[in-house]
Amino acid sequence: MSESGPRSWERGQGDPVGPRPLADSVLRMLWEERQISRADIARRTGLSRSTVSRIVPPMVAMRLVADVGVGPSRGGRRPRLLEFRDDSFVILGVDMGATHVSVALMNLRERLLAWQHRFHPVRADPAGTSDLILDLCAKCLAESRLSRRRLLGIGMAVPSPVDPRDPERLSAVVLPSWRGRSVVQSLRDRYGVPVFVDNDANLGALAEHWWGAGRGIDDFAYIKVATGIGSGHMIRGQIYRGATGVAGEIGHVTIDPNGVPCICGNRGCLATLIGTEPLLDRARALLPQFPESPLHHAELTITALEDEALADDPLALQVVAEAAGYLGIAVAGMLNLMNPARVIVGGGIARLKERLLAPLREAVLRRTLVHSVAASDIQTSELGPRDIALGAATYVLDSALSDPRLFSGVNRS
Repeated sequence: MSESGPRSWERGQGDPVGPRPLADSVLRMLWEERQISRADIARRTGLSRSTVSRIVPPMVAMRLVADVGVGPSRGGRRPRLLEFRDDSFVILGVDMGATHVSVALMNLRERLLAWQHRFHPVRADPAGTSDLILDLCAKCLAESRLSRRRLLGIGMAVPSPVDPRDPERLSAVVLPSWRGRSVVQSLRDRYGVPVFVDNDANLGALAEHWWGAGRGIDDFAYIKVATGIGSGHMIRGQIYRGATGVAGEIGHVTIDPNGVPCICGNRGCLATLIGTEPLLDRARALLPQFPESPLHHAELTITALEDEALADDPLALQVVAEAAGYLGIAVAGMLNLMNPARVIVGGGIARLKERLLAPLREAVLRRTLVHSVAASDIQTSELGPRDIALGAATYVLDSALSDPRLFSGVNRS
């Protein structure tokens, strides 16, 4: 995470508007309620009205909050309402996958203002990837016709474990070509705003918790199935990262100890069985057994394989069923160990919905301790291919609501 700029939630010579946790709670309440009176803020937070009156004006001055007039009376004087302004700032969310870059521009309430997506050999081309990220961010801002001065920050999702103590350093095992390269420096130099970095599956979980299939659920797991496999875990409403940021590396759970070598140095990891290349390799191996498959006549890509599964091609469905079986072994272990309330599957394969979920639930039921509930709540993502980029932007929003200084403290050069 990178932050810069003055703490302009302070007045005079460091005389604070109010203790920061108080401003945090008021701002988050305004965001959650959308419209609320000062009196109700005081009543619900336990703050004095004078304290609320000191905290609110800086938010109004920045046009983050507006006084929208009087509300309905509840027997006394009609209250004056404050409204959180969702369009006061915008956020860029960058999904840097292993083979693509996607960028979303959203307001402060998930409304998508612009979207850009390109396939790119991210793992092998750090310089080209950095240039592409800058280009797509610029295109999103241009498409929205918004001033970059309204940019609050940039969230970055990366296909690598991220150590919270050093978030800019990417795994040399997962992304060897990125050794010693900063994933955020060019963005920081270009835009002068905070840049927040986290693992892509963690940010997929965050997006689902705020906007998707994880809304209202504080304990769930999100599994991203794409070029690689990763999981993000929401525990008590917070992302669980582990001691050094490597929690959720489900792709490196051993499924077959005698299987093919994995980039991590082990054999038979889940990622060697259901990542993009293993699925395509399995489809190629099965082609002679399915002479009528349309995959004989198309370029064999993961998108083509998913399309044929949706069209109920037997070859494609067998590949998906086998993948679901392997994934079910890992999910069953996760359920037995952590007991999440829900498991959400994201990534491109999630668009297969029941064609994936039915064999996955069956595989899980065979291996879990509590059969009656084990597979009852395994779902696919509600957010589709934009979930990771939205999660990256949401990371910035969540951070700003927890530290209101970010709304005024960035360097808008």
